[in-house]
Amino acid sequence: MKQKLNVKLKLTKVMEEKVTIKRSKLHELGFQVGILERGEKNSIADVPDVTVGHSTIIAGEGELKPGFGPVRTGVTIIKPHSGNVYRRKVRASSYVFNGYGKTIGLVQVEELGNIESYICLTNTLNIPKVAETLIQYHVDENQDIGVDTSTINIVVGECHDGFLNDIQGRHVQKIHVLEAIESATSDFEEGSIGAGTGMSALGFKGGIGSSSRIIKTEDREYVLGTLVLSNFGRKNDLTILGRKFITQTEEEPKKDDGSIIIVIATNAPLNARQLNRLAKRAPMGLAKTGSYGSHGSGDVVIIFSTENKIDHDSTDQTISMETVNENTKIFRDLLRAVIESTEEAILNSLLMATTVIGRDNNKKEAISIEKVKEILSK
Repeated sequence: MKQKLNVKLKLTKVMEEKVTIKRSKLHELGFQVGILERGEKNSIADVPDVTVGHSTIIAGEGELKPGFGPVRTGVTIIKPHSGNVYRRKVRASSYVFNGYGKTIGLVQVEELGNIESYICLTNTLNIPKVAETLIQYHVDENQDIGVDTSTINIVVGECHDGFLNDIQGRHVQKIHVLEAIESATSDFEEGSIGAGTGMSALGFKGGIGSSSRIIKTEDREYVLGTLVLSNFGRKNDLTILGRKFITQTEEEPKKDDGSIIIVIATNAPLNARQLNRLAKRAPMGLAKTGSYGSHGSGDVVIIFSTENKIDHDSTDQTISMETVNENTKIFRDLLRAVIESTEEAILNSLLMATTVIGRDNNKKEAISIEKVKEILSK
């Protein structure tokens, strides 16, 4: 009898032969989305003190045996700042463009306007296991949670990676969540990694992508960055900088359902209402890549500001905070930055992804960098 995969072991190093083809982000190919300046890293980590960590699980090959593999999945963690997020919460909001999803925590985010945990991304059926580990991590860090103070509202998002991954096996375990937390850095990888390992988007291999924009005035400078977990759409719909990727309709699966989680961060001082206004612009960037919000697509936006943090232990009767004036160019540029960085982050998730063969030998090819350059150069 075949033994079940020992997912308690650290599987990150159990990798297939690595693809050596050079992958590039869109700006590295010499192309620009929109008009705003990119951040130095062109990622969500351009927002000061925001970091991202991954744990990637690749094991087994061949025919699917539910619960036994093959495994092509993982987990991705976004840290809003390097301190104790429960003790120093960030102003936040969310927007659900299409609610075919299984996120945790967004009800309270909308009610209170803050996030008090790390933000975790994984596959659909691993939500409970990841949530349990994230709760325990923050409880260990704040041992008064639920005893001498309030409970904790964790935030977990998901996409369905079952085309390439044995999703029934729920292979993401505690060790993988902790690895993602401990490996968080400003120089994180994109593409077929972490939660993006088994994801597919717009007919190709999808996954993790990121981009950023700088908003400047004469005396101030802010950054807005976006990270996506892309897993939606069909090749026939793929649009890159206004150009269709294919000009003739190809035979594709009848279903084009899928999902995307869009996480946006900024250091601009904004309240929850203003953040919600920004979040509602993200679907405009999503649409520019070819999405129309399919029936079965879970399209969810999570957004936070690293400024005006909320002190959990404060007993002040009133709180004062600075916010951007919505009648200024700064706010208008923030709205534009959401659209531009979302569009580019999605394209980067395709460009940085590598080909993956998964369950039942299902395969998702990486998009051709050369063909993208050819189309955009016409």
